[in-house]
Amino acid sequence: MDLSWMAWTWQTATFFGVIAGLLVAMTVWEVMRPGGAPRDGVLGLRTTRGDRLFISLLGAAFIHLAWLGLVGPNLAWALGLALVYALCVFRWV
Repeated sequence: MDLSWMAWTWQTATFFGVIAGLLVAMTVWEVMRPGGAPRDGVLGLRTTRGDRLFISLLGAAFIHLAWLGLVGPNLAWALGLALVYALCVFRWV
């Protein structure tokens, strides 16, 4: 299989590996301990674990893009901010 159309650096491979790992972990978590009925969050949204994971990933993407545009290419603090955001989403949304 020819994958030369994409720049597969270790950062790109790690990114896709983490996303795949999160999806597998969420699937195993749901099989081992079903989430039950969706819960109402702080904004009145009814969300499941999968919904909260999607909201976290989407928010992390926007945090990183905003960081790149406003601060620069050092993304360590953006990653920390995205992790705090994800914890807040899973706790309160």
